[in-house]
Amino acid sequence: MIRPAVPADVPTILRLVRELAEYEREPDAVVATEAMLAEALFGNRPAAEAVIAEVDGAAAGFALFFHNFSTWTGRRGIYLEDLYVTPEARGLGIGKALLRHIAALAVERGCGRFEWAVLDWNEPAIRFYDACGAESMDEWTVRRVSGDALLALAGRD
Repeated sequence: MIRPAVPADVPTILRLVRELAEYEREPDAVVATEAMLAEALFGNRPAAEAVIAEVDGAAAGFALFFHNFSTWTGRRGIYLEDLYVTPEARGLGIGKALLRHIAALAVERGCGRFEWAVLDWNEPAIRFYDACGAESMDEWTVRRVSGDALLALAGRD
């Protein structure tokens, strides 16, 4: 079963985010707190949405996503920030069900795109996404400004 997250899910979402960070070899990178996630997902101006996948009433995975915008298509899109399925629930079709759920939301909302990033070493995920029809955007390179560099660029160093 896939359902929209509710405020009571925030501790579970944070736990799953931490498990994902472990898997992605960045266990110390998660600085988000329950309060931060609660505000981002359920505050006055939600920044993102999340869905929970359950098996026998227990959380087996989640997806967190938000809208972006393409000037080329003139339409909103959905950007998948995180998709994670617990190790014991892998192979049950949960990942594909989560992708299908969000793709259906994108279609219902008139979005022109549904996209995400994947680590280049994560071959199981790349194979999975390829099998779902995702195309690699190899000509694009992600750029990021954060921390001190963000402050400096903003003129606040």
